[in-house]
Amino acid sequence: MEKKQFVLVTGTTSGIGKEIAIQLSNDYNVVLHGRNLEKLKEVERFCNKKNSALIWLCDLEEIEEVENSLSLFLLNNAIEIVKFVHSAGVMKMAPLKMSNLNILRQTFNVNVFAPNLISKILINKKLNNSSLSSVVFISSNISNHGAKAMSAYGSSKSALDGLMRSLAIELAPKVRVNSILPGAVETEMTKEILGNEELKNRMLAVYPLGIGTPNDICQAVTFLLSENARWITGQQITIDGGRTINITG
Repeated sequence: MEKKQFVLVTGTTSGIGKEIAIQLSNDYNVVLHGRNLEKLKEVERFCNKKNSALIWLCDLEEIEEVENSLSLFLLNNAIEIVKFVHSAGVMKMAPLKMSNLNILRQTFNVNVFAPNLISKILINKKLNNSSLSSVVFISSNISNHGAKAMSAYGSSKSALDGLMRSLAIELAPKVRVNSILPGAVETEMTKEILGNEELKNRMLAVYPLGIGTPNDICQAVTFLLSENARWITGQQITIDGGRTINITG
């Protein structure tokens, strides 16, 4: 019996991940990932009912549990994951003098180690019938340019993009792997930053097209997952309203 095919989106309880999951549910069966069941059920209510939605409850900070949790989820639900979007992320602003191992560990567990281990499970023949065909990592334009008080976050996103490039080579031609590098997008994660009027005005001054919305990122994700992007792999796609062409501003 042929298994039902799904797209896995991590970090779907808020911001970019939530918007991606809801929009993808118009065209695919979706697996909604997060660590808060109540919030996941709320997102599920917004998903298109013409397709199926399943919930994978897992705390990616508990990195030792990720592989086993996803393996059991796939086996128990008898499904295949054909596309994977890693939108879960940790962003903590901390000057270097305030950085510590806990911040680094938490950031890298979610932003780098988790997508690596998830990808490993999804190419497994026994667990996922080697069904994976496309991966999109949500990175950040800080990956290539850096920012004050962002050493943990920025270095984790650089590592994520390094992972993307290596997997793009290793998994070709069966699996395409790309990264999207958003600039400032209005989400729960960036609320504290953008809520500071002075800081927001400084940011607006260097964003030629203004601050982005989750939908701006969703459109690129949809494209990269589709066959319209069949000849694109190993690429960083920057979507930041022109911020990086004005990086010295």
